[in-house]
Amino acid sequence: MRSVPEDFLVEELPGFEPTGSGEHLLLTVEKRGINTAFAARRIAQWAGVGEVAIGYAGLKDRHAVTRQRFSVHLPKKVAPDLAPLDFAEGEERLRVIEHTWHAKKLPRGALAGNRFVLTLRGVEGERAAIEARLRAIAERGVPNYFGEQRFGRDGDNVANARAMFAGRRVRREQRTLLISAARSELFNRVLAARVSEGCWDAPLDGEVWMLDGSRSVFGPEPFDDALAQRLHAFDIHPTGPLWGKGELRSAGESARLEQATLDGEEALALRAGLEAEGLKQERRSLRLKPADLAWTWREEDALELGFALPPGTYATVVLDELGDVRTVGRPG
Repeated sequence: MRSVPEDFLVEELPGFEPTGSGEHLLLTVEKRGINTAFAARRIAQWAGVGEVAIGYAGLKDRHAVTRQRFSVHLPKKVAPDLAPLDFAEGEERLRVIEHTWHAKKLPRGALAGNRFVLTLRGVEGERAAIEARLRAIAERGVPNYFGEQRFGRDGDNVANARAMFAGRRVRREQRTLLISAARSELFNRVLAARVSEGCWDAPLDGEVWMLDGSRSVFGPEPFDDALAQRLHAFDIHPTGPLWGKGELRSAGESARLEQATLDGEEALALRAGLEAEGLKQERRSLRLKPADLAWTWREEDALELGFALPPGTYATVVLDELGDVRTVGRPG
């Protein structure tokens, strides 16, 4: 994976139509070899504003070619010349594709999802077996883990979160990342337990359900034929906890599994830290179904995959279900 940035293409799917007027210049940019934070700083410098005036819906990887929106607060409603914003320096590139005016700053999460086109090179294995696994992913979905990006380059965000909860001082922006990593770690542990039990996409007694395409949840309630049909149709999904203050919403067998999984010393420390931060109990879907999954063999050992995912989910967890996928330049 990621032999070159062009092998990892990501395009934001807009969550709204621009108003066409207002104080915020809405830019759609394509960038190569640049992460979202660097692009935001570059745009702020170009516009002559502070970084607080820049909005974006989601974070995008550096080692990729990505298309995403940024908003720039310009109260005088006068846009600087766009030409200087386009640049190409070595492997890095940024160019403006579209621009228009919008009434509000672009908030985090204001997207319908992301569309991916990924090329895997050096593929080994039987083509028939690989395609059978892809069909299974398309039909059943995959466990909705938080991806490795959530846990830091060296995977040390959870350990740093424990240290922060124990009193270590950290920068404000780092605090948010560490809190997210701690919460994600606990969710992933519950999901891993359900995968081990073979029920990550099946109901347990006391299940809490999430409506597809939303964060709305309901239940627990007795599992009946109507819920079974909705589960089969991917209209609803089983959920796991995003830890915070308050009682677990789940009950029965579902709650017992969650409590047992998160009862160790390390998990209890993370739970206490998240509660002290004031976070409240929430839920997240345990399964993820890629939309419009398609594939083609570009060469004998080069496989191109295309699919779309909702916000807050990870293409890498889809690839993990396909096989042993390694990022170029990193150990497997």
